[in-house]
Amino acid sequence: MSALLHIQGLRKSFGSRQLLDIQELRLEQAHAYVLTGMNGSGKSTLLRILAGLDHAAGMEQAHYLGQPVCLHPYPSHLRRAIVYVHQHPVMFSGTVADNIAYGLRLRRDPDCREKTRHALDWAGVSHLQNQQARSLSGGEKQRVALARAKVLEPRLLLLDEPTSNLDGEAREQVIALIPTLIQAGSSVMLVCHDRELIALPGVQRLKLRDGQLVLRSSEV
Repeated sequence: MSALLHIQGLRKSFGSRQLLDIQELRLEQAHAYVLTGMNGSGKSTLLRILAGLDHAAGMEQAHYLGQPVCLHPYPSHLRRAIVYVHQHPVMFSGTVADNIAYGLRLRRDPDCREKTRHALDWAGVSHLQNQQARSLSGGEKQRVALARAKVLEPRLLLLDEPTSNLDGEAREQVIALIPTLIQAGSSVMLVCHDRELIALPGVQRLKLRDGQLVLRSSEV
């Protein structure tokens, strides 16, 4: 089976500083990865490059499902397949249901209503569906953002510090959603320092150090 995404020779610099010099990144289908590293090591930058929100200074080659692709300019089929969720997700004006349905409406999905209902149930926010999204708590916004991403059925979901601003029950609720994304067939790549997320069963740990990508054991 072909890797979901296979990239070789990815480089990114800021001025004279080479931030990323990754020889190989291979993400398999329906797998989970956690990316750790020091602050400023380039974790979020890497996610943004994979999502087409930033571009690398150089890349030897990239393959998506075994087919060669170019990440700059970013192809439309990857925009449908790869979804990025920011550490501080933005809520659009309108209700929670409006936010979750946003991408489906842009795609003119005929099953928008049913898929939105399922996503509301999945994220545990059905009781908030008619509430203005911008009035939600931090944990509620994070769950809505995850539902807004999941409903698009991405092949790869990129999550930047999904629990960093949460504690207590809100954090536990978000952590509980992550394994269900993999079970639904998505690959997930998380940037985080959350020991409980890192220790989730089946999660492959990667670390950025001096611009290089290092494979780590699953031990925290």
